[in-house]
Amino acid sequence: MISSKAIDHQNFDIIIVGAGSAGIAAAIAAARRGARTALVEAGGMLGGELLTGMTIDGAINARGEQVSGGIIDMLLERCEAMGGFVRRLNDWRLIQYIAYDPEIMKIAIPQLVYEAGVKVFLNTFAEDVVGGRGRVDGVIVRNKAGRSLLSARVVIDCSGDGDICAAAGARMLPRGADERLQPVSMMFRMAGVETAPLLDFVVDHPEYFAMGESEVIRGGRSDNELAEEIRRQGQPCVFIKSDGALLADAIANGEMYPTALVMIQPTSEARREVCINSTRVTLDDPMHTTDLAAALSELTRQVDVCSRFLRAKVPGFANATLSGLAPRIGIRETRRVAGDYVLTVDDVKAGRKVPDGVAKGCHHIDIHGEGAGQIRIAIADGGSYDIPYGSLVPEHLSNVLMAGRCFSADRPAHGSARVMGGCLAMGQAAGTAATIACRQNSDDIDVRKVGIEELRSELKTAGAILEGVH
Repeated sequence: MISSKAIDHQNFDIIIVGAGSAGIAAAIAAARRGARTALVEAGGMLGGELLTGMTIDGAINARGEQVSGGIIDMLLERCEAMGGFVRRLNDWRLIQYIAYDPEIMKIAIPQLVYEAGVKVFLNTFAEDVVGGRGRVDGVIVRNKAGRSLLSARVVIDCSGDGDICAAAGARMLPRGADERLQPVSMMFRMAGVETAPLLDFVVDHPEYFAMGESEVIRGGRSDNELAEEIRRQGQPCVFIKSDGALLADAIANGEMYPTALVMIQPTSEARREVCINSTRVTLDDPMHTTDLAAALSELTRQVDVCSRFLRAKVPGFANATLSGLAPRIGIRETRRVAGDYVLTVDDVKAGRKVPDGVAKGCHHIDIHGEGAGQIRIAIADGGSYDIPYGSLVPEHLSNVLMAGRCFSADRPAHGSARVMGGCLAMGQAAGTAATIACRQNSDDIDVRKVGIEELRSELKTAGAILEGVH
């Protein structure tokens, strides 16, 4: 039956679609600057991958320098104020990162979003866009209350899949003929993990664990010396590698599924809890929702298999219990939107700095493959690279920005910047740029007219880190 109910119409300065890391950062940045801001999220929670227990990668480079600041600092400070676990950790492999308690983060994110004055639409699907001639004047959304038209002066696509840009006719960067998209995963957590036996096991058997893949982190030390550094750090932060006998034998005899690493990262000292990143299912296209739904069966099977492996074979896990699953399947790669600038693998590997940089990335190039395959390439000198403003501006669209997983990059560069530290920084940059664009005394806003120096100045005032680091 077709409803005759009139479509609801609401007006905003800025609409952000997608409330993952990039989306919540864009919304907080925009609303705190006085913009009437709407945040549209298809799910029922704010935060995306920030709620899984996975560490924030791409915020601290291999040298230990923080390269993502501002909104990320606000989130972590709020978590700590509530007594939540927050730690800066070295993985003694390729990077450094921030571990935190995702249950506390579930509270911190909505607090900051609502305090900023953002109008939030949960369980709301962005169905289509309205506009033309290179503009998006509004987004048609649908939820159980019906359909609504949300009009805005600037729209920011933080959907991960580039849904708004695709609906507006933006060009997507091509996928190689032989390329398969990175596998999807399901993060899970285990509580009751004893740290001391686990770290002693690393010292006794460094050959089972990934370490020293970056020369900056290795610093001329042997694996035995790095294992001692891992133990000295005192946190359950280790990576069991597929070419070590422990995991390789388990895969060979069917005790484990093929995977590149079993990543163990702390989430709570009080609960003695860790997050496990290991599961993987390769799909032709994770945007085909029937295939994505079917993957859930295999991913949850793998969660059970991996938790059994850890309890049986890894000291410290003998009495551990499964304590939580990520609220959704994690997707690493779908669409990449063509922007005014395409961040390249050379930019990333060289740690290139540019005058129009509005965010930084520092995660290694990280492309997961099928089975145990994974490409990991460190950034030169353990530093960081700049993400130019042009990588957040879709080709041929005048009042649209993008941030997060759908931003403009070639595949290897995307494999570095797609992580939460980079997404938070991109979101903050896009939200800030949108407010500057809204100051234009025109009904025909063009985000390309945003002054880069003004944008960089406002970002730095708000705590973003754009210079002064490797």
